[in-house]
Amino acid sequence: MRSVLAEKIHDGQFLRLIDGLLQAGYLEDWRYHRTLSGCPQGGVVSPVLSNIYLDRLDRFIEQTLLPACNRGDRRTPYRPYMRLWQRACRLEKAGDREVGLALRRQMKTMPSRDPGDPAYRRLRYCRYADDWLLGFTGPRQEAEEIKEQIGAFLREELALDLSPAKTLITHGRTQAARFLGYEIVVLHADDKRAWRGHRSINAAIGLKVPVDVIHAKCAPYMHHGRPIRRTERTVNTDFSIVAQFQAEYRGVAEYYRLAFNRHRLGYLKYVMERSLTKTLARKFRITAPQVYRRYRTTLQTEQGPRRGLQVVVERDGGRAPLVAQWGGISLARDITPRPLHDNPPRIWNSHRSELIQRLTADACELCGSGKQVEVHHVRALKDLNPKGRKQQSEWVKRMASHRRKTLVVCRACHKDISYHGCPTRRSR
Repeated sequence: MRSVLAEKIHDGQFLRLIDGLLQAGYLEDWRYHRTLSGCPQGGVVSPVLSNIYLDRLDRFIEQTLLPACNRGDRRTPYRPYMRLWQRACRLEKAGDREVGLALRRQMKTMPSRDPGDPAYRRLRYCRYADDWLLGFTGPRQEAEEIKEQIGAFLREELALDLSPAKTLITHGRTQAARFLGYEIVVLHADDKRAWRGHRSINAAIGLKVPVDVIHAKCAPYMHHGRPIRRTERTVNTDFSIVAQFQAEYRGVAEYYRLAFNRHRLGYLKYVMERSLTKTLARKFRITAPQVYRRYRTTLQTEQGPRRGLQVVVERDGGRAPLVAQWGGISLARDITPRPLHDNPPRIWNSHRSELIQRLTADACELCGSGKQVEVHHVRALKDLNPKGRKQQSEWVKRMASHRRKTLVVCRACHKDISYHGCPTRRSR
């Protein structure tokens, strides 16, 4: 990796920083482990380093394998299909339309182009970080040869080995290939026709939501096969509860927007909605039907009005109210490009929301400055008033009045507390 970076980057200080990141080690089950080789998975630089290191693989496939494996402009016509077509045309010209229609129905059960055409091959390549996928049109023997060529290149040029358990050759019509959480299949349905009557989806690539993914997403909201309440969330406000459930469901539904069986996420919606109503019922000591009567509303969506739940929090000063909604997300397949919303609304939960809100205010709680805001901590509130102290500082009074062991201050006030304030830990 370092030699690959050194080819284009000649900054020794930067290369030493990368060396330190590669040798920093990792934590697993709160135990430190040394990095013996490679880059720790989940590190902050691992995706970028993966793209840099595997750039050679990209160039090898795009410049060597793709030109060698792609040949032919189009498959040749399938001879049995063409013989039936010619026979049907002759019968129809002779006036025997019933037999001709029967032959045309038989034609709809076989391919119009030769699937085993030796003069036609196609290879497609896609990579995301360290996950890559090859789509090949051809016999399995040639697919095995391509796999061996890639394995040899990775072993000789990049000192990497293919994982036998993960590097699989899958027939798209009989099995599904897993890639980035999707199942990828080759579609086949003779009864799916275009407006002209031609078969429209045969040999097309389809994306599916895996069944095990749906079960895994439902698992946190179920127990013994039934939806349950999330008791740990009952300490939050109803606004936060609804917003968090909606954010979690929206994340799954939007990720699988390209799947043609996206409607299967309706089961996840049912489970999460039951868990949401049970959580709100537990919080307010009411029943689930009473939760529906209290929060039920009609949501206006692009697909028309939809039933859902809604929590509205009014605000003073003429500001718009805060609104949290559940539902209103269509589960129809959607392949149209959408803008990326990388700054979703924040959801404040208990135990940590107050500190986060104070930090995002980006202002010192003593002088009001917004420069270099930090957090001052004490071990216990009783340390704020040790024996022998008569006069309390302003920061001590502020922390005592808030009954909090944290104080958001600027760098200058923090130094003033550390150097001139009383010690925040008892001397031993």
